Amino acid sequence: MTAGSTAAASRDRGSRAGPIAVAAAALAAIAFVLVAVLMALGGASPTAAGEEPAEGGPGDGVSALAEREIPPTYLRLYEQAAARYGLDWAILAGIGKVECDHGRAPAPSCTEEGAFNAAGAGGPMQFIASTWARYGVDAEGGGPPDRWNPADAIFSAANYLRASGAPRDYRQAIFAYNHAQWYVEEVEAWAARYSDPPAAFATSAGGEAGEGDAQGDERAEAPEGADLRLQEESPTPVRFIPGERAELVPGDGHLALVPAGVPATVQAMVVAGNELQDLPYGPGGHPDPLGASEEDCSSTVNYVLYRAGVRTLAEILHENPLAQDYVSWGAPGPGRWVTIYAADIPTPHVFIVIAGLRLDTSHDGTDVGPNRDEDGPRWRILDHIPTWARWSVRHPPGL
Repeated sequence: MTAGSTAAASRDRGSRAGPIAVAAAALAAIAFVLVAVLMALGGASPTAAGEEPAEGGPGDGVSALAEREIPPTYLRLYEQAAARYGLDWAILAGIGKVECDHGRAPAPSCTEEGAFNAAGAGGPMQFIASTWARYGVDAEGGGPPDRWNPADAIFSAANYLRASGAPRDYRQAIFAYNHAQWYVEEVEAWAARYSDPPAAFATSAGGEAGEGDAQGDERAEAPEGADLRLQEESPTPVRFIPGERAELVPGDGHLALVPAGVPATVQAMVVAGNELQDLPYGPGGHPDPLGASEEDCSSTVNYVLYRAGVRTLAEILHENPLAQDYVSWGAPGPGRWVTIYAADIPTPHVFIVIAGLRLDTSHDGTDVGPNRDEDGPRWRILDHIPTWARWSVRHPPGL
């Protein structure tokens, strides 16, 4: 009997019910206090049935380490992004830890708006411009996606992982995020520590993390001469083939296979070209091509030469080379592995041929390959050098 029903009975029965009502009310109050104490001891809160808990608290499966180490805002964002994309929040947290220590790393690229690292990556989840252009999302509906905004960065990372195979194959998805086996293992290790109980993450073969996969076998069998460091330094896939000529992956015009029989500098140029494939055409890469959201013909060449160590970033920033500047840059004539074609008549333009593949922003009538309808820096296929300009043919010395 509730306190309310006791009071109603007293009105019906007269004054004799008074002591009973008082006793019942006291018992009800004591019962309520006991229930509240028991709920507090059990970790619950006395919210109404079906009421959502207050936003911001950690959800199920969060280890004591995660609660202690991950800033509450980041923990909430990992959980919310994982819920939206159907992922395990701890994988996102593992990536956030390895990349920028949940936004606390001292590197400027992690914390300063507009700052990039040597690979052009920026923000707490360390996106490069080309990947951001494809997978960046506005998490809060407040404007264009910003890779230095923690919410946008974390939700975009979840979007990228989902597109790369998660949750079906977390190892494949993490490897797509950063092409290094050590990176996959470190992210998984942190994810396991953040989970309660510790989690194991499935691969496409049905095994668990740490059992090995086809990606690892492929890296172990890389052809002689392959510069495997490139797999750890680039956010794009790095796959090697024997010989001295680069080739496009069948069905993917944005990915060139790296020939292991050329110097490491040339291998790095092919990887640099792959990193630009999703960018649109535009002047945004001047004077600094690193981390730009768009590239034109000369900033494309500037970026490739910088990423391969042929030109320093300080030199590029100081000189801001344009297409016509490459008419006289480097050594005359074609190179063995790399050749630069530049013209100032009828209009300034420059492109570069790396290990047999042409990297060019111009494509109207000069590309019969899979990227023929796309603007921006792309791998172009044609059985001859375009003839619409009078080219100055040069090459980086020694290449």
